[in-house]
Amino acid sequence: MSHTSTKHPAQQLKHPVFTPQPLAKTRSSRLAGCTLAGLLTLMSSAAQADNGVMMQYFQWYTPNDGSLWTQVAQEAPNLAAAGITALWLPPAYKGASGAADVGYGVYDMYDLGEFNQKGSIRTKYGTKDEYLAAINSAHANGLQIYGDVVFNHRGGADATESVQAVRVDWNDRNREYGSDVQIDAWTDFNFAGRNNAYSSFKWHWYHFDGVDWAQNLNESAVFKFRGIGKAWDWEVDGNNGNYDYLMFADLDMDHPEVVDELKRWGDWYVNFTGVDGFRLDAVKHIKFSFFSEWLDSVRSSTGKPLFTVGEYWSYNKEELHNYISATGGRMSLFDAPLHMNFHQASISGGNYNMATLMDNTLMKEQPSLAVTLVENHDTQPCQALESRVQDWFKPLAYAFILLREEGYPNIFHADYYGANYTSSDNNCNNSNIVIASQKTKLDVLLQARQKYAHGPQLSYLDHHDIIGWTRLGDASHPQAMAVIMSDGPGGSKWMNVSRANKSFIDISGNHGATVVSNGDGWAEFPVNGGSYSVWVEQPAVQVNFSCGNGITQWGENVAAVGNTDVLGNWDPAKAVVLSATDYPTWKGNIGVPANSRIEWKCIKVNNGQVVWQSGANNIFTSPASGTGSTSGTF
Repeated sequence: MSHTSTKHPAQQLKHPVFTPQPLAKTRSSRLAGCTLAGLLTLMSSAAQADNGVMMQYFQWYTPNDGSLWTQVAQEAPNLAAAGITALWLPPAYKGASGAADVGYGVYDMYDLGEFNQKGSIRTKYGTKDEYLAAINSAHANGLQIYGDVVFNHRGGADATESVQAVRVDWNDRNREYGSDVQIDAWTDFNFAGRNNAYSSFKWHWYHFDGVDWAQNLNESAVFKFRGIGKAWDWEVDGNNGNYDYLMFADLDMDHPEVVDELKRWGDWYVNFTGVDGFRLDAVKHIKFSFFSEWLDSVRSSTGKPLFTVGEYWSYNKEELHNYISATGGRMSLFDAPLHMNFHQASISGGNYNMATLMDNTLMKEQPSLAVTLVENHDTQPCQALESRVQDWFKPLAYAFILLREEGYPNIFHADYYGANYTSSDNNCNNSNIVIASQKTKLDVLLQARQKYAHGPQLSYLDHHDIIGWTRLGDASHPQAMAVIMSDGPGGSKWMNVSRANKSFIDISGNHGATVVSNGDGWAEFPVNGGSYSVWVEQPAVQVNFSCGNGITQWGENVAAVGNTDVLGNWDPAKAVVLSATDYPTWKGNIGVPANSRIEWKCIKVNNGQVVWQSGANNIFTSPASGTGSTSGTF
C-alpha cells in the first residue's frame, strides 16, 4: 500500500515545549505521593545500597548458541556470593537478523524469544521462558535485573512503503541536497508471526523520521521523510549538525502514537518480566524530553523506582552534564570520559599523569549519577567505539571504580570471564581476539568493596605515577583500608588510616610486606611498579604470653612489653601485667595485630623499679587468625 505525505495522520508539530509534570500517585504504597526528588533518591539508594555493583552480563561476541539466559540462571548464586548486586542483561527481544542479532537491530520488542520470526523462535540468548527463569533465579539470589531498552530505531521491516523523502548530508544532517524523491522504505512492521499477541500495534512509515536505504533506488543514503511535522528532533546531540538519525528506520518521537505505544510497551515489559530497571541505548539520538516523560509514566504506572542508566556516549563531560540537567536527574549516565582516561593511561607506557585520572569525569563531578566502567561491548576490538583498556591496567582501573566511594561501578562480562574469539567483523579480517580473565583479581576487589570500602575517604591523587586513597570504615565495618597504585615505577606513599599502631597486609597478593601504622595513624604503604595494592587493617588476634621462672618479691609483678602499641612500645609504664595463677610462670592472653612480627620481653616491675629479661628479644609472628602463643623466661 502506498503512502504519501497528504495521507499523514495528525501529529504534534516539532519543537514542543516540554513542561515536567509531578508524578501521579501510584498503586504502590512505596511510591504513593512520592515527589520526583524523593523517587530519584529512592532509585539511587536502591541501586547503590550495600556498595552495589552491576555487571554487564554479555559482550558483543557472546556465542550465538542460545545459552546465555541459562548461564545467568546457573551463575546467579555465584555472582551474588562474589558481591555482584545487579545484572545488566542484553536486549531480550527479537532482532532484525533473528538469532544472530546482538539485540540492537530491534525488530519486535514483544517477542522475547517466543514466536517464529526472522528465522527463529529463540533470540541469540535463548527463549522467553529461559529469560523469565533467569530473572527469577537472579531475584531469588538477591540480584536486580536491568533490561536493555533500544528505542531509537527499528530494523528488519516486513515490507516496504512508498515515502516522499529528501537526501541529507551524512556529515551535516541539517543540509538537504537534491530534489525530493519517492523511495521504497523498509518501514512496514506487521509482526505476522506474533499474530497480535500482547499488542496489535503495527509500525508504518509515518511513525519514523527517516531511513538509510531506498529499495527502489538501490541506494544507501540518509533519507529524511517529508510530511506534516517531519523534521529531525532539535534537542539531540549536536554531532553531524544534528544526531537524531543513527541507523535503520528512525522513530519519530514527536508522533503521539509512537509515544503512547512505547509507554504501553514499557508497562507491559516491567509487569511481564519483573525487571528492576533499564539500560537505555543511544539516548543522545533521541529528543531529551522523551525519556523524562517516558520514565515518569512507567515508574508511576508500575509503582517501581526502576533504576535507569542512559548510554550518552560522549567524552565531553559538559554534554553529559547538559543531558542530566535536561532530564532532571531522572537517570544515571555511563561515565564515558572515565573510560577514556583509563584507555589513555593504559596505552601511555607509564607516562600518563595518574593525578588526573578522575579529571573531567562524572565520577568526580556528578558521582551520584555516574555509572563507572572500564570496558563495554562497544569499546571492544573491532567495534565502532574501540578503545580497549590494556589488560595490565584493568586491575588498577577496577580497583579505582570498586574501592572508591564515587559512582556505581559496572563490571564487564568479558573482563570477568575472559574471551577468546575470532571476529568476522569486516574491520577485523577474522582476527583472533583474546581478552584475559580478571576474575581472580576482581573477586578479591569485590570482597574488599563489601568488607572495607566504607566510611570517610581520604584521597592522595597527587603524584604523576603513584596515587592512593584510604577508607576509614564505619560502625559496621570498623577496619580501615588503603589502596595504592602506580602506572610507572614502584614506590610508596604516606597515607592516613586513622588507626594507631595497626598492622596492614595487602590482600591483592601483590606485595608481601606487613605495614604498621605509627602512633598518629599514618603509614607508608608500598606498591610495585605498574601494579596496585589493597592494604587492609588486620584485626587483633589473641596470643598467650608466658614468662617462665618469674620468681618475685612481695609487691612485684611480671609484665610483657614490646614493639607494638598494645605492648607499650617498650615503655615499662605501659606494659601488660600478666597473671600469677601458674606461679612462678606468669601468663596472659593479649590481643595483638594479626600477621605481625612481634618483639617483646618479660619484665619485673615494682613501684617504678624494672628488672628486664636478659638476652635477646623474644620474637614471633602472630597468626593471621585464630590464636597463638609465645614465651620468654628470666
